[in-house]
Amino acid sequence: MNYFKNKVIFLTGASSGIGEALAIELAKRGAILGLLARRESLLRDLVAKCERHGTAARAFTCDITDDVAVSDAAESLRHEFGKIDILIANAGIGGGAKHARDMRPEDFRRVIDTNLVGAVNSVTAVLPQMLDYGSGQIVAISSLAGFRGLPKSGAYSASKAGMTAYFESLRLDVQRSGVSVTIIQPGFIKTPLTSGRVNKMPFLMELEESLPYFLRAIEKKKKFAAFPWQLATIVRAGKIFPAWLYDKIAGGAKYRE
Repeated sequence: MNYFKNKVIFLTGASSGIGEALAIELAKRGAILGLLARRESLLRDLVAKCERHGTAARAFTCDITDDVAVSDAAESLRHEFGKIDILIANAGIGGGAKHARDMRPEDFRRVIDTNLVGAVNSVTAVLPQMLDYGSGQIVAISSLAGFRGLPKSGAYSASKAGMTAYFESLRLDVQRSGVSVTIIQPGFIKTPLTSGRVNKMPFLMELEESLPYFLRAIEKKKKFAAFPWQLATIVRAGKIFPAWLYDKIAGGAKYRE
């Protein structure tokens, strides 16, 4: 059975990278799509690509940090199609590779507002309706970078650690309501977010190669899904390393440069 057929999916951060690729794959599987991002022209092009597969797609141009605009977009999608079955909270930015001494409060705030507060905005836009219906699925696109702090990644690691903790708390709150929560933690994937880096990123995945991992995690309603397994295993082991050992291993990493 096609899990995504005729499901109404609200996808944030849809205009490029993982979001764009997921939108097209979901369209191939017959999903009805509400696509939210800031870049209107890219969204229009993406809607056209999705609709070529015979499904409906709608574009919502707004900034994920604008909670009112995000809520209005979700309400418009519900008004047209009845309800939202799946939220994929994917919107995010990298924040650049900044040493702590170069990090300004406004730089940090921009990453947190987009990656973490933006995810909260998307959840609050759909959760009450899902709870009223007693069904729905909320999917967080977090990152392995949220397991422990990484060099020159203070804002990004903090945003993803916070995102993972927030969605886990959310899962506990709704676990008996009929609403499921899936937290996906990918490693390095070739997208505009990772382009331009000089140093090699470990276990770097092609975007097309990564898509089945995302789709399988959603279909199976996994609570957590981390990949690729090689990097996920190393990162999980790093959680129990004593600080002196972790600092020695991670302190010299240059893949953010």
